[in-house]
Amino acid sequence: DFIYFGDNARSPYGTRSFDTVYEYTLQAVNWFFKQGCPLVILACNTASAKALRNVQQLNLPNMAPHNRVLGVIRPTAEKIGLYSQTGHVGIMATRGTVLSRSYPLEIAKFFPKVKVFQEACPLLVPLIENNEQDSPGASYFIEKYTRNVLNLSAEIDTLLLGCTHYPVIENQIKHWAGERVRIISQGKIVSDSLSDYLSRHPEINDRIERNGDRRFYTSDDPIDFENHAPLFFGQPVKAKQVKI
Repeated sequence: DFIYFGDNARSPYGTRSFDTVYEYTLQAVNWFFKQGCPLVILACNTASAKALRNVQQLNLPNMAPHNRVLGVIRPTAEKIGLYSQTGHVGIMATRGTVLSRSYPLEIAKFFPKVKVFQEACPLLVPLIENNEQDSPGASYFIEKYTRNVLNLSAEIDTLLLGCTHYPVIENQIKHWAGERVRIISQGKIVSDSLSDYLSRHPEINDRIERNGDRRFYTSDDPIDFENHAPLFFGQPVKAKQVKI
């Protein structure tokens, strides 16, 4: 069973301070625990970069010591070096994720010889959130950010989409990156990592209900959420608004 919560009323997180992202993330995690979720995935690179460690170390032991909170940066960092032949990896992400330096630090733990080149892309999430991803204005910024990161090193052969919104514009990024650059989105990497995690942690796996239930919640207008959801989920959804 899955419960999805989108904090659309307060997005994007990428431009917000560490303290604010931490506060918002902690509120969301607490809400999930109240819904009976034993495992929470921060399906947001900015939240994973700015809030995950504090939530895990400072809050979880007192809030719900038997529950777990995981992010999307570490599982991606564990695999990204396997895709590159040159050892030069580019990352497109929000400003918050880039400034946190979470990717260079995490990737260095698993692939110390890999060189990481980052580009902050502050306008991509707002464009996608407003259904402007196919507009001429969006095309301008997609080209600009893609060229910017690739210009950091002529040897970049792997480009990571370090934001869960960016796969929506993956084909446009591919167009500007060219055939020699491999574009990596996080979906399958994170889902495979979650499957592996559950196989290694029966204490969590055994607490997960398996009724095929899917529930969607948003902190903003549910109608607007339902209009955007198929772009990401691939099919229509019904959503409810919640205040956290």
